Amino acid sequence: MTEVGTRGTSPELPATGQQVVKVIGNLCFSIFVVSVLVFSVIAATYQPPDPWFQTSKAITKSLSATLPNSTFATDDSLLPTGEDLVASPPSAANAGAALIYNNSFPTSSACDPNAPLNCSNPAVLAAIQRFNSKIFRKSIIFISYDTPVNGSNPDECDAAWRFRNRLEKSWRRYRDYRRFRLAPAENCTFEVVRAGKFRSGTNAARRPRRATSPPAVQIPDLDINDTIPTVGSESEFRKGRYLYYTRGGDYCKSMNHYLWSFLCGLGEAKFLNRTFVMDLSVCLAGSYTSTGENEDGKDFRFYFDFEHLKESASVVEEGDFLRDWRKWDRSSGKGQKSNGRISVRKVPTYKLTPMQLKKDKSTIVWRQFEGPEPENYWYRVCEGRASKYIQRPWHAIWKSKRLMNIVSEIAGKMDWDYDALHVVRGEKARNKELWPNLDGDTSPESLVEKVTKLVRSWRNLYIATNEPFYNYFDKLRSYYNVHLLEDYNEMWSNKSEWYNETMILNGGRPVQFDGYMRVAVDTEVLYRAKLRVETFNNLTRDCKDGINTC
Repeated sequence: MTEVGTRGTSPELPATGQQVVKVIGNLCFSIFVVSVLVFSVIAATYQPPDPWFQTSKAITKSLSATLPNSTFATDDSLLPTGEDLVASPPSAANAGAALIYNNSFPTSSACDPNAPLNCSNPAVLAAIQRFNSKIFRKSIIFISYDTPVNGSNPDECDAAWRFRNRLEKSWRRYRDYRRFRLAPAENCTFEVVRAGKFRSGTNAARRPRRATSPPAVQIPDLDINDTIPTVGSESEFRKGRYLYYTRGGDYCKSMNHYLWSFLCGLGEAKFLNRTFVMDLSVCLAGSYTSTGENEDGKDFRFYFDFEHLKESASVVEEGDFLRDWRKWDRSSGKGQKSNGRISVRKVPTYKLTPMQLKKDKSTIVWRQFEGPEPENYWYRVCEGRASKYIQRPWHAIWKSKRLMNIVSEIAGKMDWDYDALHVVRGEKARNKELWPNLDGDTSPESLVEKVTKLVRSWRNLYIATNEPFYNYFDKLRSYYNVHLLEDYNEMWSNKSEWYNETMILNGGRPVQFDGYMRVAVDTEVLYRAKLRVETFNNLTRDCKDGINTC
């Protein structure tokens, strides 16, 4: 009976199993269909990241791909530097959290709303912090505040703070100070009635270092330390190991070429565990000068952050190094013990690889570049097999903070609330063979037609461009608050802090705000815009590198 009963129920089991299998099959198929749809959407909308803004390995790979025959293509665009490649500091996202303040203060019978405003009252700072956090929370990260001081009127206070821009990946800090009009609120608090523009709170500005200097548009940045490191003594010099490159054919080439070669030498020095002997003199190519001729004798510190370079790599300045070398390589004076000659390994050709020099014990490895171009280019050292061993330290190169202070001030004067238009014209607009549509697509009438469809009316619109005619964009002024780099030329005038500081670096001689500086500032202001309209993505049908290169 038991056996018969078991057989009686057995036909139902396969039917149940089939239903379970069917449900599982339908579920798996549904998951598969959803996965295919998601993958299709991602594949259709995904845009591969720009290698310039990725790791140093990616940027090296990208540049290497353009140099198959050891020649460097002319490129007047601005090469992003290390601060464009590094990740944001771990604490940056939470930097604002350090500014803890109390939103309310205990009620007190002594609280008198008619009493004179005391700017050092913590409630005043709390009100300013609340106001700033509300207005600028999407643009900048506040790091620290100074205690507010009296403004020009009894109901005004000037406050200063240090901040980072959210769109800048480096950890560098900047300074702002503004004038605030405040009014009493409930529970002994205050509220900001009106806030001044960027750096309007002059009473909160730090005093200039030189009392006799002319009034400055910018306050001195006391955080900049680009003094030249020196070797302390003969014993320290002899204990050191140095890599010295003599000037080659890279000198007076484009700035992109210069950096590509300079970072090759810096990378080899790191590979060999040596200190790199660097020439602070830079030759600016004629494409960035007012005369169209190459200009020698520019200081590296005009363009790049020497303080950050010193912290990121082991370097000494060439002039001091050669002076110490000559002084300490001589035999000691009469009655003194001689330490002997300083050992030197002369390397006449780039074909002697860094790997072959790895075990060299000489105090100085001296690479000499005396052949014809392109045999005398520094970056030849890093080609071939050496490219697998030498990593260019892109993280060590940042743009000059003096230039970045100008960038910060321009963005600050627009309260970091602006959109930007990048208009490429110049030689490309005149070259109809490679860019047949560019000139017409960037004409004043065409710009109005296209930009008004992309940018809301009466926004602050910063235009980064190489168009030399200032009034070229006047038609856009009927729709936007237009800003051009030239509108801010007081920031590098002979009364500016930039002018005073660079003149000190230049031995008391004035420094021209040259074409490369203009491109650097223009580009960095462009990067900080909330909305960017690009020439070759939004305005023209032409390709960035010419016809048929899209």
